[in-house]
Amino acid sequence: MRMARMPIAVVMQRRTIRHKWAGDAWSAAGVVPDPGGLAPVTPLGRSEDGESYLVSGLHLDIYPDEDDGYFENWVAPEPKVFVMWRLQDQRAMPVAASVSYGEGTRMLDSGEPVDGVAMPREIHAWLAQYLQEHYRPRERRGREHG
Repeated sequence: MRMARMPIAVVMQRRTIRHKWAGDAWSAAGVVPDPGGLAPVTPLGRSEDGESYLVSGLHLDIYPDEDDGYFENWVAPEPKVFVMWRLQDQRAMPVAASVSYGEGTRMLDSGEPVDGVAMPREIHAWLAQYLQEHYRPRERRGREHG
């Protein structure tokens, strides 16, 4: 059961690499809350070194079975939003995002391209509110010897 949802937009970028075996490097560069009304893809800048664009239409979902992963990410020195993307029509497009360390790890293990980008303050505060209302750390039990 989904507990919370936040619409987001993802900043994607392409950098031109001047190397005989590689042409472009794609990555997610940032995430922002989506206030609504954004175009599906908004160009942000283009040069001979690459381009960047904002992709709307994604969301962060909160599910209670990921609470430990949300908490681990929230208390981390550098909290991340994990963004999985795929090349579509010769452009990197985000397909999923999460603020759970566990889900981020599963994305990375899938072999799909995934980037961890800095979590904006607004998303960090939204996650904090959810955790304060719903998260209860599991009771730790000592090692059982037998």
